[in-house]
Amino acid sequence: MTTSASIARGTGHGLTYAVLGWAVAYGGVRLLWTVGEAPEFGPFGLDLLGFTGWPSVALCLAAGVLAVALDRAATWRPVLAGLAWTVSGALVAAAGILLPELVGFLLLTVGPYFDPVAFLSRLACVSGAVLLGLATAHYQRRTRGDCPDCCRTGRPGQRRSTPARWARWAAYVAVAGLVTRFAAQFVVGFDGLHQSASLIGLEIGLLLAGVLLPLALVHRWGEIWPGWVPLLAGRRIPRLLLLVPGFGLGVGIVAYFGMGMVQVSSGSVSEFSDAFLWVAMSAYCLLGLGLLATSSDYHLRTRTACDACGR
Repeated sequence: MTTSASIARGTGHGLTYAVLGWAVAYGGVRLLWTVGEAPEFGPFGLDLLGFTGWPSVALCLAAGVLAVALDRAATWRPVLAGLAWTVSGALVAAAGILLPELVGFLLLTVGPYFDPVAFLSRLACVSGAVLLGLATAHYQRRTRGDCPDCCRTGRPGQRRSTPARWARWAAYVAVAGLVTRFAAQFVVGFDGLHQSASLIGLEIGLLLAGVLLPLALVHRWGEIWPGWVPLLAGRRIPRLLLLVPGFGLGVGIVAYFGMGMVQVSSGSVSEFSDAFLWVAMSAYCLLGLGLLATSSDYHLRTRTACDACGR
């Protein structure tokens, strides 16, 4: 076994132990809250969306079992990887309320529904999702023959300098989703809209990110600062400046509003009609999915060639 392969294998074991440790620790807390008495979690009344009680315990158990299965599997099994990514996504969706809370911190306000115990629980839930996602990605690299240094597949020299057609369409879908959301709000009116500062800040941020960000990810001015930007014109834009908000907002929006749609379908009470909620939340989900698609294309298109494999 080569040195790089040994290091990669050791990394895989480390991720497995990390997921197992998280599953025991956080799963133990969820079990105690399920069989015993859970905290009140402030005015909101819960810490996770959709996965409370025994379903939350089951998610932790599934994450631990899948981490072991990924570590022991010697060949590429798409079903196994799909199950692992599904559980990881479910953990992110369960902690969907984390998105407006983090926006609230950026605005230097925590909002009326903030509860520190619930916030820490959501952070722990997302941490498990990240660990399981890393373990799944490592399993894919190990069993599909990806480069251990850069995780890439394919032949050297297969690089694109222009966005893929599907990425351009995804950018337009993202913008259309945002336009649809605010068009729906215009139809029902803004008089009854009473939201915390964090949610208002979230919508203002979405208004900017939902137009500028997806378009920047598929146009040249998203790679090189345009001429009207003082001091920076002509310089290359750092990739993370677009990729972090692109992937971060994309995942957060899909998780938060996706779980919101689940709640609406289960009959949750709201001051708005179900028709408005379905249109608005579906539009937000389109925005999030568009951001994820355009960010993926931007990442693949702008990354530098790997010194180890040349890809």
